[in-house]
Amino acid sequence: MGSDGFIGVSIAWRPAWKLRGQAALILRPTLDAAGREDGRAMSSFVVHEAGPQTTVQDLGRPGYLRYGIPPSGPMDLAAFLLANRLVGNPDNAAALECTFSGPRLEMQGESILAVTGAEMRVTVNNLEVERWATVPVKAGDIVKLGAARRGVRAYVAFAGGIDVPLALGSRSTYLRGALGGVQGRPLEKGHAIGLLPPAVSTPPRRVKPELLPSYGDEVEVRVVLGPQADRFTREGIEAFLGGPYEMTGEMDRMGARLKGPVITHTRGHDIISDGIPRGGIQVVGEGQPIILLVDRQSTGGYTKVATVCSFDIGRVGQVKPGQRLRFRAITLAEAHALLREERRRLQEALP
Repeated sequence: MGSDGFIGVSIAWRPAWKLRGQAALILRPTLDAAGREDGRAMSSFVVHEAGPQTTVQDLGRPGYLRYGIPPSGPMDLAAFLLANRLVGNPDNAAALECTFSGPRLEMQGESILAVTGAEMRVTVNNLEVERWATVPVKAGDIVKLGAARRGVRAYVAFAGGIDVPLALGSRSTYLRGALGGVQGRPLEKGHAIGLLPPAVSTPPRRVKPELLPSYGDEVEVRVVLGPQADRFTREGIEAFLGGPYEMTGEMDRMGARLKGPVITHTRGHDIISDGIPRGGIQVVGEGQPIILLVDRQSTGGYTKVATVCSFDIGRVGQVKPGQRLRFRAITLAEAHALLREERRRLQEALP
């Protein structure tokens, strides 16, 4: 951790230890309290190539931030939800989050999958298939996600959801804490991952084309000013809202460091440490912003100029290094109205 409290890029993170003497890590079906198999996995897949950072995520583990454990979960909530809803899963079913490029998987049984989020070419047995739509697969099929042409993170949901053990009530992977997912780490070559049986049959379906997101070179991010906006000069606030800011290479699931106009403080950047909300924008001594995200620390001692609205966190998570963001301040009432609109839009995304 640097002096500014920010931990740098972890896209290429890998554990220091490896499995020795094993060709694969095989996750067994979940057991109930009596030791019986509870929801025997009906299908599974084997990882032949993992991609730079592919993790298991569900909606996360709320309630533990006070103990220093972040909620984790998907960076782009809307894309994650639509992937699950396409294949008939409950919103909290576990899926894969693929960063910058995706894995190559071999199916060990029949399933239905959907890929949403970043624009990664998806093939089944080397034939390109549709994104934002259901895709049936069978045993022996090879599913591959390529490099992201636009956006950063894609989501792969399987009918029934991914079957990995619960950790503090969630299957989400928290990498720095080595918690959840596949023993707290990204997927690796040789992993064999089970799938839970689907709760419902899944008809062919796709997201309505007019509701598909676009991942541009410059993104508008809506914020509510505060909680320490009074610690910045008027010129500093104007600079922050004037932008643009460039996404640097120091970006991961914990936070994203930006580079752009200097945001000036009135009387220093230090405060008594307080809680860090998801989307909180810290401004450190050199006047550059850092957006704290789903794997953020629980507290911090730097002033926060604004907080990214929850419905725009996914936009931040899809910005590549070198691309730009602009911030637009809205009121709390406007944020609530836009959140209701986002929920309505997601409900109407599928026919």
